[in-house]
Amino acid sequence: MPPPVQPTRSTDERRNARVLLNRLKKRYPVMHTALDYKNAWQLLVSTVLSAQTTDENVNKAAPVLFKRWPSPEELAGANPEDVEEVVFSTGFYRQKTKSVISLAADLVDRFDGTVPKTLEDLVTLRGVGRKTASVVMAEVWNLPAIAVDTHVKRVTNRLGLTTETDPVKVEYDLRALHAEKEWSGISMRYIQFGRDICDARKPLCWECPLSDRCVYPDKSPRP
Repeated sequence: MPPPVQPTRSTDERRNARVLLNRLKKRYPVMHTALDYKNAWQLLVSTVLSAQTTDENVNKAAPVLFKRWPSPEELAGANPEDVEEVVFSTGFYRQKTKSVISLAADLVDRFDGTVPKTLEDLVTLRGVGRKTASVVMAEVWNLPAIAVDTHVKRVTNRLGLTTETDPVKVEYDLRALHAEKEWSGISMRYIQFGRDICDARKPLCWECPLSDRCVYPDKSPRP
């Protein structure tokens, strides 16, 4: 299925989005993923492992994984049962093992073991979706990419930046609202803000620096 057509946004909508992002920049002057990594290969695998678990869990398991199988070539040839033991603590360990071994094999077979730098190539790797690809592009190479996870989707919906629930459509709404040079700095700020303030169940609305521009109707009262 082809990606959606990027929508057209008004000057006022783009200005509002810029104000919101500037406030997040003030709160988080420098913001990067909490996943530990040394190169694109490690971040790619760690991001796959981060699904449905905490970054802390991944940061405990990943060093063991990369010590035993430091390269795509080595992980591609690993015994799945051995990998399962290492990634067990990250949850869904059988599926994740299958994913990381398969993507390692794809890297070796089609990209000579080198992580590609384009979204189009990255999403052809088994186990790699747009979110994972965008994280790697933005974090490793500062390339224009917006990763949409549950935090980004929730916060941007509450702020009225999008009404979409499909992550790809949310991504394209954010692309339309922001200059391309800003794309790589968007996701991690919204993710951290979702963790710190705009919680799914109990948002800290009374502490929110964006509350005056928030359209979310069910604002939490001060405790």
